[in-house]
Amino acid sequence: MSSVHAGIDVLLVEDDPGDVLMTREAFEEHKVTNRLSVVSDGVSAMEFLRRTGEHADAPVPDLILLDLNLPRMDGREVLAELKQDPVLRQIPVVVLTTSEAEEDVVRSYALHANAYVTKPVDFDRFIDVVRQIDDFFVSVVRLPGR
Repeated sequence: MSSVHAGIDVLLVEDDPGDVLMTREAFEEHKVTNRLSVVSDGVSAMEFLRRTGEHADAPVPDLILLDLNLPRMDGREVLAELKQDPVLRQIPVVVLTTSEAEEDVVRSYALHANAYVTKPVDFDRFIDVVRQIDDFFVSVVRLPGR
């Protein structure tokens, strides 16, 4: 059985340039065929998802990696808004954050996050975590419309 799979469109919502870089490197190192789009705040995330403004030609993501602590509109607000949208709510969302606070975990699942992952600070572990998320959503899980 071949491990080659068709890529998916992933939207990373992350304001930390270092974490964006690590995620990009994780995708490249893993030879991930996914297309990674990045926005750095919650307002841009909603514009991207609704394909408005400068994001009119944005692909509809198959998976969203969402940080919680974002400028302009935080990840909890993004999650609440997109899970209320009948079209957008079917897109799986993985909360990928530094927060280990139990209330953030509970609230994220209450807002219908599909998974909650605490970001490792160690680069190799971070790469490993992103690779596992990718493996799971590309190889294991069946995504809507695929």
